[in-house]
Amino acid sequence: MEHVVIDAHAHCGRQDVYPPQALEDYLTHVRGSDIRGAVMFAPVMEIYDRWDCHFEDNAVWRERRESANSYLLNVASAGFEVIPFFFIWNDFAVEQLTPRHKGIKWHRHPDEPRYRYDDPRCSAAIDEIRRRNMPVVLEEEWALTLRFIDELAPGVRVVIPHCGLLNGGYESFCRAGIWARPGIYTDTSLVPGEVVSHYVKNYGHSRIMFGSDFPFGDPESELAKIRRLRFPEDIERAVTGVNVRSLLADSNL
Repeated sequence: MEHVVIDAHAHCGRQDVYPPQALEDYLTHVRGSDIRGAVMFAPVMEIYDRWDCHFEDNAVWRERRESANSYLLNVASAGFEVIPFFFIWNDFAVEQLTPRHKGIKWHRHPDEPRYRYDDPRCSAAIDEIRRRNMPVVLEEEWALTLRFIDELAPGVRVVIPHCGLLNGGYESFCRAGIWARPGIYTDTSLVPGEVVSHYVKNYGHSRIMFGSDFPFGDPESELAKIRRLRFPEDIERAVTGVNVRSLLADSNL
């Protein structure tokens, strides 16, 4: 069977146009490559105003957010698979989830508006995510990452992007023993090759996935980075596609 390379971390939308990141823009970058599919989530600026730390949600942003999440359900291209993840924010609108959403994107940086973790709707949303067994791509600051994993969402499969570089640092996860936990996954987007090699050597290759962080990373360059590591064929196939399939296969959608 032909091996299909899947990018496990790509932003895709048409409302935030700087940088351009519609599906057509992504396809321009991967045309002629082995990449035949991608896990995609909406750009941050289609979900909340990341530059306003006092951001308050309103009807305009709720409509913008719903449109962003819907866009990924309605784009297609022959020979390329879009795997849509639902980008959740403080309305915790899990009623908008459909069987076509394959996972959740949960994202903020330390200087950005905060998730309302103490809102009852947050725990209700996590319960629904757990019921559906949907993986969560979680990008948060260190203390809140730990709170999410240990207190708020036990039993939820969590993908820590960038090998944790933006969640508190790769080494912090090593010291805390988190990479060894069976429900914790990661991706290689914008990660130095030596970090990827260290992870595979110490934690195995079944829960790490190739990602590009498009449009901030170039998919072909990020894939070439993995191939330069010269893993055995079975490991390279796992990292570049098989592991994504395994992660999504267990969802109850």
